[in-house]
Amino acid sequence: MAYSEEIQKRRTFAIVSHPDAGKTTLTEKLLLFGGAIHVAGAVKSNKIRKTATSDWMDIEKQRGISVATSVMAFDYSGHKINILDTPGHQDFAEDTFRTLTAVDSVIIVVDIAKGVEAQTRKLMEVCRMRKTPVIVFVNKLDRDGKDPFDLLDEIEEELKIKVRPLSWPIDMGQRFRGVYNIYEAKLDLYTPSKQYVTESIVFEDILSPELEEHIGDTLSARLRADLELIEGVYPAFDVKTYLEGDTAPVFFGSALNNFGVKELLDCFLRIAPSPRPVKALERVVEPEEDGFSGFVFKIHANMDPNHRSCIAFVKICSGRFERNANYKHVRFNRLMRFSSPTAFMAQKKETVDEAFAGDIVGLPDTGNFKIGDTLTSGEELHFKGLPSFSPEMFKYIENADPMKSKQLNKGIEQLMDEGVAQLFTNQFNGRKIIGTVGQLQFEVIQYRLLHEYGAQCKWETVSLHKACWIESGNSAVMDNFKRRKAQYMAVDKEGRDVYLADSAYVLTMAQQDFPEIKFHFSSEF
Repeated sequence: MAYSEEIQKRRTFAIVSHPDAGKTTLTEKLLLFGGAIHVAGAVKSNKIRKTATSDWMDIEKQRGISVATSVMAFDYSGHKINILDTPGHQDFAEDTFRTLTAVDSVIIVVDIAKGVEAQTRKLMEVCRMRKTPVIVFVNKLDRDGKDPFDLLDEIEEELKIKVRPLSWPIDMGQRFRGVYNIYEAKLDLYTPSKQYVTESIVFEDILSPELEEHIGDTLSARLRADLELIEGVYPAFDVKTYLEGDTAPVFFGSALNNFGVKELLDCFLRIAPSPRPVKALERVVEPEEDGFSGFVFKIHANMDPNHRSCIAFVKICSGRFERNANYKHVRFNRLMRFSSPTAFMAQKKETVDEAFAGDIVGLPDTGNFKIGDTLTSGEELHFKGLPSFSPEMFKYIENADPMKSKQLNKGIEQLMDEGVAQLFTNQFNGRKIIGTVGQLQFEVIQYRLLHEYGAQCKWETVSLHKACWIESGNSAVMDNFKRRKAQYMAVDKEGRDVYLADSAYVLTMAQQDFPEIKFHFSSEF
């Protein structure tokens, strides 16, 4: 229990949303408050070629989207904050799902004009499954959008969670005047500026005539009526229901113009959970325990193009991690020590001597780690909940340059360890098949193989419907199935049997014909 003071300071959270809702911009502004960066890079501005701090891969800078989760840590107001900025694009959903296993809370960004979109619904399901507390930030109030009350109804209906506004907008678009911070009873007036924060006026009493001086008669009357309606319709904010994942506080603002972000951050520090207990197969691991434990939730190759190195991102679940100490790699059952563990600021990283539960450290990886691996002070622990999902798109990967087959194989191996996509080797003809959840991943793989490994690949279409991991207690039945489906049998990276069904009908028939075989659609079973 010696580390409880350090652990109470930690806040580890992910920012998630549909593409283009302003997630990366919000991350940047939070970093600005933490003093981690001093000028925000406009994400899409090609004129100045400034790109978002958290988007550092070449392909991200060219496209203006995030394709990999990035980790950033900074100190603010006596707290140590770890932000994970996730890809919004659905083709990279799996990276985001895994990231959600490593955080204690989530901020969901919603665009005022577009409302709740499909990808946001999917991510909310993962949060609900894990009972992760959620805060909603309604962004882009400097543009015209939906009526705030309609939007709150939509959030409740689409995300299946109760909401409670903790700030309220005063008009929007060209007429946007600011927000009233319900949580702190303050009026924040809006001046469009991307670099600094507007002054706040504290209100003891919302009925005070001083309000008219700032925003005029019409808007004052409307704000008072709205606040009265909020108090009448929504239950009072209760931190307990938020922490249990039943209520989502809602904030309004404009991340691009740095407005409403500080209020969100200040309230977040007060109500968001410090590191929570993590369930391992053997037992529940408490963050304050003395013994160190952590798991690898992400592996990233080539963060530094000059050194062909991988970095394994480890979420610390309990105790204290120390540089140069010996830790047990549970899968290998051997001790390892790390001389240069790192903390992150997107691509910039610095060596750390110690880290505590809730922190995320990067460990240099020469092929020792896989996603889901556990490190401990010595105890046998296995953390679950890092599945690979059944891919929806498949292509054969072929070498376009026979002189570079070694580079291609190394590139494929490292990118698959990263969890970018999944590799299946067809047992019938020995050809390699890459499975992804979206078309964009094929482009990213091709781009990264060429630019990071100097290997050229070409794709060949293969018509498949679904990949299923199969198992059975009856080896005769299993052998019979593999014989009958020989053309469609493959092995994954771990050597497990995978059935590649070529249509939904064929899959249904196989399930009916072989009741003794279990068909799994995620790799954790």
